[in-house]
Amino acid sequence: MIVAERRHTADLLASLSEEQLARQSLCAAWTVHEVGAHLVAFLRFGQLKIYLCMIACAGDFAPGNEWLARLYARRSAADLAGSLRRHATARMTVPRSGYDPVLADLVLHDLDVRIPLAIDRVIPEDRLAVAFHHLTTGPSPGFAVGGRLSGLRFEAVDTGWTSGHGAPVRGDAEAIVLAMAGRAAALPRLDGDGVAILSERMNEVPRAPVPQRLMTMAATVLRPSPRRARHLGPPTLKS
Repeated sequence: MIVAERRHTADLLASLSEEQLARQSLCAAWTVHEVGAHLVAFLRFGQLKIYLCMIACAGDFAPGNEWLARLYARRSAADLAGSLRRHATARMTVPRSGYDPVLADLVLHDLDVRIPLAIDRVIPEDRLAVAFHHLTTGPSPGFAVGGRLSGLRFEAVDTGWTSGHGAPVRGDAEAIVLAMAGRAAALPRLDGDGVAILSERMNEVPRAPVPQRLMTMAATVLRPSPRRARHLGPPTLKS
């Protein structure tokens, strides 16, 4: 699934005009071009990138990650697409988290790129399932979910997936995954009493104190890995 998503993204990047590449993605920090650069930077540096970005900013992964993507965005879209194709089979994982966050990142960034550009695609359900599962069961620090999902029940009406307890947030699986990841563009596609709560949390950008960030970083490095075997396929989600 990871290999297929990388190849899909490579084809997408290669097909875009300069105007489309310069468009703001759903990921607030990056243009469409910079999203592609972010994916290539991970292939270049792997786990070293994650550790260095977290260490450089005392456990805050985002600033270093954003800077590195902008640095790699000096490369042309054709160059980035070529790198994604050449290294599509790379087996790099997120520290102590395995392959699930790698696929979840690819799925989310595909939506980040296509939705502003109004490019349609049906994401295979098994890939969406992995993203849903990862975001609802202890996502990696880079996803910055924090307490956004607390006290809410997420219901994907097209697949039957549910997670959490509390005020309901309902919508199609793509919109649910986007909303859990903090993309406000998904909110008009959702309904339920929990949508207003989720919207308010998206507008808050809390910055954890340094000791808390360092504890999170240590837990990421030291906790036992739940890394999933590649042959197992996507998680089985209750309907």
